[in-house]
Amino acid sequence: MTYLDLTPGTELDYALGERRCAGTVHEGTHVPCDAPEAPYCDAHSHVWVCARCTGTCLKDEMDCYEDHAVYLAAFAPDRFKVGVTRLWRLETRLREQGADRAAHVRTVENGRIAREIEAGLADGSDLVDRVRVPTKRAGLAAEVDDRAWAALLDRFDVTERFDFDYGLDLAERPMAETMAAGTVVGTKGRLLVLERGGSTYAVDMRDLVGYEVAEGRTDRDLQSSLGAFGE
Repeated sequence: MTYLDLTPGTELDYALGERRCAGTVHEGTHVPCDAPEAPYCDAHSHVWVCARCTGTCLKDEMDCYEDHAVYLAAFAPDRFKVGVTRLWRLETRLREQGADRAAHVRTVENGRIAREIEAGLADGSDLVDRVRVPTKRAGLAAEVDDRAWAALLDRFDVTERFDFDYGLDLAERPMAETMAAGTVVGTKGRLLVLERGGSTYAVDMRDLVGYEVAEGRTDRDLQSSLGAFGE
């Protein structure tokens, strides 16, 4: 496997070819698959059963016996999420999601209890248990609603607060695109922000899974932002 550097300023120059099942990774080696289904065929599709848990274990035997954190995460401007993760990887999980701010509000002894609490909080009107990529992309150039976030946290006994800066410094919302060519502006969760031809694009990196790539960017037409035309 080859790993690409996505440090801001890095130049990507890849054209996307055919898309099919991405196969799997076994002991650090990519095992390809020729199935036409993308990004994964039935044989390589996998849904993490714990993600569907609401407190009743869906496995044959419960195995989440370690401390779990219940957290709140803010996505600009005003989408607030409740989630759970193993305590030791809390900050990593928040960064994986591209949260702008977060708060650790409870520690419990296992995943089952954490999922019960999560399901109960997500049943209200001001918290969700999932934030879709289009919503995250729409908030890339926005700021978190401080008043609404503070009002939410006032209801909880906060253990620790997080304020993340991804260094994007965007003046306007990037356009959605699926490509792997341009200058890296930065990443936020699974969103890759690229500058190309005077316009800024946000790529959901999961949408790149399964594509064949070749060096040399495609010459297909891309939608341009108004800023690309100057004044």
